[in-house]
Amino acid sequence: MAVDNVENLFSNIVSKARAIDPENARRWFDKLEPVRMEGGLLRVGCPDDNTVQFLKDKSQHTFTRAAQQITGHLISVEFVYEHQSKKPRLQSPLKLHPDYSFASFVVGPSNRLAHASCVAVSKSPGKTYNPLFLYGSSGLGKTHLLHAVCSELLETQPSASIQFSSCEQFVNKFISAIERGDLLGFQNNLRNVDALIIDDIQFLREREQSQEEFFHTFNSLYNNGKQIILSLDSLPSDIPSLEERLVSRFSWGLVTRIDPPSHDTRVAIVKKKANIRGIQISDEVAEYIARKMQANIRQLEGALTSIYAIASTTEKPIDISLARRALEEHSPAATRQINISDIIDVVTQHFGVRLTDLQSKKRRQSITTPRQICMYLARNLTRHSLEEIGGHLGGRDHTTVMHACEKIGKLTSSDQKMKATLDDLSNRIMNTPTS
Repeated sequence: MAVDNVENLFSNIVSKARAIDPENARRWFDKLEPVRMEGGLLRVGCPDDNTVQFLKDKSQHTFTRAAQQITGHLISVEFVYEHQSKKPRLQSPLKLHPDYSFASFVVGPSNRLAHASCVAVSKSPGKTYNPLFLYGSSGLGKTHLLHAVCSELLETQPSASIQFSSCEQFVNKFISAIERGDLLGFQNNLRNVDALIIDDIQFLREREQSQEEFFHTFNSLYNNGKQIILSLDSLPSDIPSLEERLVSRFSWGLVTRIDPPSHDTRVAIVKKKANIRGIQISDEVAEYIARKMQANIRQLEGALTSIYAIASTTEKPIDISLARRALEEHSPAATRQINISDIIDVVTQHFGVRLTDLQSKKRRQSITTPRQICMYLARNLTRHSLEEIGGHLGGRDHTTVMHACEKIGKLTSSDQKMKATLDDLSNRIMNTPTS
């Protein structure tokens, strides 16, 4: 088949693949190139090993299906990284997501310290912030930062030995080594690396033997000046059944929290994610998505997928009307735009306090609790940033607001009375007529 024909054919295949699987469609699909097509096999050239791995894991079936629909023949698709004239490099055994880089990470008040510490570690592993511990709820970017550190280390230190896995993989490999009678081999693989990075380490809880093994691995790496980075969904001290000696070691380095993004950060994330996927959206649509999806980044990505899927199916441009249609099932219709004054009015009336009390430096519980509830509700019901919320309540900084949100958030899961109060206040705020 002529080169021009193959290229045109492949362009149609890429377009079809985007439509079939909008969730995994990426802007960098345009960088893929058809290498050759013969014997029912289409070989697709990729810019690097990470791209090959992503496509094999996420899009192999999609591209094969697209190729068969476009050509009408039983064609298979294979992804390859051909060095060609490029200087060969060592192939990394790590499976790193091509989208998860420092360049694609949106920095805001809720994650600034975590991002800065990861950048510092990638430049000076084993010397700065060791161990480094990231914690926060699911879907806030911890895994993104871990991938970014690995990618940066491999870029600047290609010969570096890095072990990156989930806690589940660590435990499974440990159990498998015991079954094979090769515990020494398992230990050598982990204790002779330049960096050990483990995601979701909280799954070590209630696994006494795995905790024992990790304890000795941690000590060996730390004593040899090797970098250790761990992520978790809560503070180490809050993990049930985690040995005290591990909790103590986790606190030796830097422990940094990632919080849910503010409205402004969510808008920036939506725009960044849309650009990565090659989706054109207006500022109005980005603002709308950020208002509707406030829990985490995965919600934002899911919203983009829903919008793109409907746009592709209906062949209509992505405007605010289409966005509303796509996301109308994600939350109760709502509604009007809420501001901090709405929240303050309802909270002060409920608790019998004055605005001047909330804005004062008074620390009585009868004042601090309503103040923290105002911050929590403002974070979840409005578009205001942490700094803006703190400004409305006495000029407090964003860390004070984050602390209040975390405290009230934890109470909602352990205190049914507090949860009922927040539900009642939220309903009253949402249903208060505009003036």
